[in-house]
Amino acid sequence: MKHIRTLVLILCACFGPVAWGQQPECKFSPFWAEFHKENMQRWNRCEKVLTVKNVKNLGLKWSYNTDDVVWSSPAVVNGVVYVGSFNCCVYSLNAKTGAKLWSYYIGNQVYSSPAVANGVVYVGSRNNKLYALNASTGAKLWSYATGSRMDSSPAVAKGVVYVGSDDGNVYALNASTGALLWSYTTGGPVSASPAVANGVVYVGSGDNNVYALNASTGNLLWSYATDSYVASSAAVANGVVYVGSEDDNVYALNASTGALLWSYTTGGPVSTSPAVANGVIYVSSTNNKVYALNASTGSLLWSYATGSYVASSAAVANGVVYVGSGPNVYALNASTGAKLWSYATRSGVGSSPAVADGVVYVGSGDGKVYAFGLK
Repeated sequence: MKHIRTLVLILCACFGPVAWGQQPECKFSPFWAEFHKENMQRWNRCEKVLTVKNVKNLGLKWSYNTDDVVWSSPAVVNGVVYVGSFNCCVYSLNAKTGAKLWSYYIGNQVYSSPAVANGVVYVGSRNNKLYALNASTGAKLWSYATGSRMDSSPAVAKGVVYVGSDDGNVYALNASTGALLWSYTTGGPVSASPAVANGVVYVGSGDNNVYALNASTGNLLWSYATDSYVASSAAVANGVVYVGSEDDNVYALNASTGALLWSYTTGGPVSTSPAVANGVIYVSSTNNKVYALNASTGSLLWSYATGSYVASSAAVANGVVYVGSGPNVYALNASTGAKLWSYATRSGVGSSPAVADGVVYVGSGDGKVYAFGLK
């Protein structure tokens, strides 16, 4: 493990870990509208139903069978769950019952996680296109064709959709019309999902770099080179960008300059995306572990060995970390790493959980979308 400290890091020390009983009042949406959630941190500050004490009582509320792998992570908005499947469809499901409201056949596998904004569902497909669908009916509003498949999950901010493509480009599209506003060409596939914060788009590429682009123009602000593919989607908090690389490291970079603040070496490639909550980074590695790192220093707070491959990105809500590993979905104590609950599906869980209004939603390689709530 290596820690590189700078003056900037010292100034950032004010946002170190705090007790979960002291978490701030929620000023965000209670929904989980896109992969990052709207705070770019995979943290639902508004969750009050599930707690460290009662999460052991989670049980299956419903499951919906798509008949093919569900690697897409659910979006949950206004009582509806939106998710993609390898069966080439995007689904809209009733969040309480799991009943299908509509499905839209795209024509190729959907690995991308939907983003929902202003009554529109945005999702990428392996047929090289980004789609905009009416959230109520599933009707196609527009599509935009890129030069290769789109595993990247879109992010929506101020009327613009930002998304990557395996053709090496990051795209900014008008959210209403699909018109291209700008594109930026990297040197490798962009399967990572962009994070948008304070007028900047942060995204990793298969050319081993993390990029910061002006959200309005696409102009390069800075780039940071790692030693391997960056499939991890960045999290942004308190002026710091947190991102993993397949060189086995988690990086903390100054959001304004790209300067390295610290790095932490895990025992395997880090292709999952960090979650940030209360001064702690939660991230998983292919060495079968979930890590909790101090956001200011990168020091290890705890790690949890799942015993299987971890392809799922963690979600945090009210003192609990939710993550998939192998066929299992786990709930871990955010402060200690202790296992609070788990559920075994029939195949690998690469989908990243979404937590909203006391329910955990996640997909599985067994073809099902699951919803877990208190018994």
